[in-house]
Amino acid sequence: MSVAVDKSEGVQKCTREGCENPVSSLQCPTCLKYGKSSLFCGQDCFKKAWPTHKLVHKELAALQPHNPFPDYPYTSTVRPVYPLSPMRQVPASVPLPDHAKDGVPKAEQRLLRSTNVHINTEEEIQCMREACALGRKILDAAGAALKPGITSDSIDELVHRMTVEAGAYPSPLNYYNFPKSVCISVNEIICHGIPDQRKFEDGDIVNIDVSLYYKGHHADLNETYYIGKASQDPDSVRLVETTREALDKAIAIVKPGMPFREIGNVIEAHAKANGCSTIRTYCGHGTNKLFHCPPNIPHYAKNKTPGVAKPGMTFTIEPMLALGTWKDKTWPDNWTSTTIDGKRSAQFEHMLLVTETGCEVLSARLPNSPGGPVPRI
Repeated sequence: MSVAVDKSEGVQKCTREGCENPVSSLQCPTCLKYGKSSLFCGQDCFKKAWPTHKLVHKELAALQPHNPFPDYPYTSTVRPVYPLSPMRQVPASVPLPDHAKDGVPKAEQRLLRSTNVHINTEEEIQCMREACALGRKILDAAGAALKPGITSDSIDELVHRMTVEAGAYPSPLNYYNFPKSVCISVNEIICHGIPDQRKFEDGDIVNIDVSLYYKGHHADLNETYYIGKASQDPDSVRLVETTREALDKAIAIVKPGMPFREIGNVIEAHAKANGCSTIRTYCGHGTNKLFHCPPNIPHYAKNKTPGVAKPGMTFTIEPMLALGTWKDKTWPDNWTSTTIDGKRSAQFEHMLLVTETGCEVLSARLPNSPGGPVPRI
């Protein structure tokens, strides 16, 4: 039995809706500019299609890499590169913190004016050890992946995938509507950088801030990494290593009875001795079943924060230092915080448990963790 051949098969039809004519070589020049092929059968058909076809151009324009705030007075060279990728999905099997669905951390908000610091049980402490161990594994993988030419969005995808595959929730995702699963802050960005399509450049310094919710408890840790020749820039090295050392010095004084305000005195003294300033807008914080809770841990000297450390408390210390002024400015995305003078900023963060004799660094680096200190130049 023979089969008839459809001679029209494989013939491309005109782009205009309703036109069945085969295409000619005429293409829409605007679509070509955006890398899309839109072929028409002729000039008349193109003119007839124009009132509806031109609407496609707005959609194509929105998909091109662009700065969403072109008139904003940026303080230095880093720019956001949109469009952002869609908010990443979390499997139904992953337990959710209370902000996951509507962006509102309701349990935290009930403690906004409280200075009572939670004392964790042994069971809660063990959960946080496991959460922080997972956070360290993910931060190390993200740090190892950094190189020129890749985007911060690709790091976000890596962090998100590793987090949910482990049965955890990426704490930043939808926290007060933050659109991504990790904060990535480059050069003059102090904190809360939103991963986007900007490619890392040789000479950048990059902070990766990983937070996750695992077994009902949050982990929170971050590090600043050098990309390429940044480790050969004297000012960048002075900034990054001073920040790293300031955190280490602050951790060294943590023990029962230590006033929380003393942490800022230690950090700012080391910052000033090395020609750096201490960002004042953001602070460390309690972390346990809640992402952010008492106590607040300011990083600047002569602060008035109340309270003393007691065994069983868990909190972060996360100094942010800058080469210039400590004053900051926030981009129109309402998240990205940058130095007001455009000079570089660095940050390091550990999550600590106060013990009977000192403290345990729950988020401690491993012998094979990427990054780490480099000699000052």
